[in-house]
Amino acid sequence: MDAKDIGEIASWLMQAGLKGMTEVDILSGFCEQCRQHGLNIDRAMALMDTLHPVYEGRAFRWDGNQIIEREFEYGPTQQGIASENWQRSAFYHMLTTGGDEVRRRIGFGDPTDFYGLDTLLADGHTDYIAMIHRFEEGGTIGEMDCFYSNFATAHEVGFPEEDLRVLRKLTPALALAIKCTGMSRIARTIAEVYLGEDAARHVLEGKITRGKTERISAALWFSDLANYTRISDTAEPDEIIPMLNAYADAVISSIHEAGGNVLKLIGDGTLAIFKARNSADACAAALMAESLLRQRLRDLNSQRQIEGRPVTDVYLGLHIGDVFYGNIGSMDRLDFTVIGPAVNEVSRIASMCRSADRNVLMSSNFVEALSGQQSNDLVSVGRYALRGVNRPQELFTLLSSAA
Repeated sequence: MDAKDIGEIASWLMQAGLKGMTEVDILSGFCEQCRQHGLNIDRAMALMDTLHPVYEGRAFRWDGNQIIEREFEYGPTQQGIASENWQRSAFYHMLTTGGDEVRRRIGFGDPTDFYGLDTLLADGHTDYIAMIHRFEEGGTIGEMDCFYSNFATAHEVGFPEEDLRVLRKLTPALALAIKCTGMSRIARTIAEVYLGEDAARHVLEGKITRGKTERISAALWFSDLANYTRISDTAEPDEIIPMLNAYADAVISSIHEAGGNVLKLIGDGTLAIFKARNSADACAAALMAESLLRQRLRDLNSQRQIEGRPVTDVYLGLHIGDVFYGNIGSMDRLDFTVIGPAVNEVSRIASMCRSADRNVLMSSNFVEALSGQQSNDLVSVGRYALRGVNRPQELFTLLSSAA
């Protein structure tokens, strides 16, 4: 492979990164380009840690001779079998020794002393090289501080020195292209985790100007935990955060499954919206989320009782109305949320659950927006004065919702 060939592959990698190709497609395209130019790669893998609430990182694989799982996400590598495998890897060896390259000519008598090398040898591979490219402090985010890669060949002579020279020259460009896509993925993840999927989409589309809002009609959800103050005062301190997480997971997963968007977590409270083509569909989706939540709460509370942990319920207010949806805040600290009288009303409705002895309350506007069949299982619990709302509101509940 001459300088022209190397330049063409490097140019392809730059364009792939600029286009935002997926990491696995970048790795696959790189390996295929190398093979077309005479560099005998038969198997390759690349991985980077990431910034994600569940996964530690993502790995990408390519094989020129068989169909394999091309990408996967991996969890923590600090314990169990994952930790054992990681500590046996060439990557871990380089991290702990400060090296940047490991080579094993496994088809010519070198030891298969790292994880996976015995499998490579059994599959007919003769040569293996692993590399690590470390990022400087300004180029790291979270645990994403280096790029790992390895390459194997089944060629009868292994990797000639010229091929290794080319790999060493091109792999930094591969790392940069994959890092480019990885950073975009991390930005989306952070936005979705902290803003919610719909708000994140708006922000990543560039709608970050302060005061830039749109008027929308949406079904509104506000929920919080019943008796949270009493439980937090009496439960062991190390029980509080796990309890909040467990109940928040039940609430949020139910909202998401029904097509809603969580906008804000306020202590034990959750504010969400449901948007649809018409009001009836939006309200129906909110009721679906309520039904999903009650099933999850039954399962959660049953398990927590078995474990001897405190249990509770979720108070829920449902309303529908016009709200302003967008950026509110200062020049350097914005929140993408909803504001308007309807938001105040839904939180007040939820706060009446204790007084009405119901775990879900709905406004008359919400009930009127439902189709006739959907409203058959609803019953009025009377008119209530809501703090901050000018006139008393008639509230409704599900027949089966006694707290």
